[in-house]
Amino acid sequence: MLDFSVIPDPFAINWFEPIGWVFYFFIPIVVPLVLFTFFWRSFIEYQRFVFTQKAGGVLLEIRIPREITKSPLAMEVIFNGLWQKGGAELHETLLSGKSRPFFSFEIASIDGKVHFFVWTQKKFKDLVESQFYAHYPNIEVVEVQDYTKGIFFDPKKGDRKVWGTHYKLSQPDPFPIKTYIDFGLDKASEKEEYKVDPIASVLEWMGSLRPGEQAWVQIIIQAHRKLEFKDGEFSVIKDWQSSAKKIIEDIRKEATPKTDSEFPGFPNPTKMQNEAITAIERSMTKYPYEVHIRSIYTATKDADKTGSRVPGLIGAFRPVSSSYKYFNEIRKGTGTGFDFPWEDFMEIRENMLRRKFLNAYKLRSGHQGPYKNWKSKPMILTCEELATIWHLPGAVVQTPSLARIPSKKSEAPANLPI
Repeated sequence: MLDFSVIPDPFAINWFEPIGWVFYFFIPIVVPLVLFTFFWRSFIEYQRFVFTQKAGGVLLEIRIPREITKSPLAMEVIFNGLWQKGGAELHETLLSGKSRPFFSFEIASIDGKVHFFVWTQKKFKDLVESQFYAHYPNIEVVEVQDYTKGIFFDPKKGDRKVWGTHYKLSQPDPFPIKTYIDFGLDKASEKEEYKVDPIASVLEWMGSLRPGEQAWVQIIIQAHRKLEFKDGEFSVIKDWQSSAKKIIEDIRKEATPKTDSEFPGFPNPTKMQNEAITAIERSMTKYPYEVHIRSIYTATKDADKTGSRVPGLIGAFRPVSSSYKYFNEIRKGTGTGFDFPWEDFMEIRENMLRRKFLNAYKLRSGHQGPYKNWKSKPMILTCEELATIWHLPGAVVQTPSLARIPSKKSEAPANLPI
């Protein structure tokens, strides 16, 4: 028989006791809200994943000629053309999973041969091709098989090594990285032998890989804009410009000398502070993208005997980074390894991370499920910054294993007899 005397009388409870207050007031409200939020986000992400799978994707290889005279500005214009804010109404978000389109720009070294790839949804294939041909008329854009399909990781076999990492910014998003303008690559008059290309070092490293080794760099981009309830968000998420304005204000405030008088002093910024303000203000005029960057190194068991390949990917973006407080650095984020041996018994957790890194890379999943924001927070980079870390290199990059078109295209003479 039930003893109802043990059931507490709500009118006899001392409401100043924290446990009673939480139990009778907060838990019945908080728990349903948490469950609803979890269901809402899971449903939205599932719908978007289904939408992405139905849309399908294609992998395009960008084959480069021996001579490219265009500066990375041409690549910046391409990123401008691909910026799609993807407006959707609430019923489209809920019923069909419609969301902003995303693209994946990749550099892959396969047995030491370096290739440039762009992954896109099928409906944007023509857009991508037209953008590249408009600004690089001598290239070839070819649909190819996915180079990741033949790579699998099975720890039981032990026949393949896999290492992966995400990248992150060291400072808040509005702080800029060094761009091609800082390297003088925007000056068309500069002779090729005097140019310094920030991606030359990583391309040279990727070109040094031996047969059986592969290194992949993936940059997944999606247009950044303000998000509202119709985009599947409970609250309005502002764009990054409000943060950029606050940072500029903070720098000017820091540069203003303190005075004992009632009148405030005038800002007297240093040269670096002026450069930072100029760079941030220039970034605010550019189209911004939400960006996930990850890289993977994989090799057969006997290919990488030295184990010294990983640092080449860890420092891949060091040429465009700065340790100064007013500028940003793209550094290594969460990877597949652990710092201490007791964190992972018999590499169980590390093997799980290796499989997930490989699957996330193959699915181009970062902004969409099933690996949305997995181990990585998206960074905000402008078209100018993206064009710095991914562009078609000119003759200044002398990597011999960089796949280039052997011949140059040209129009037929107008007076050619028929």
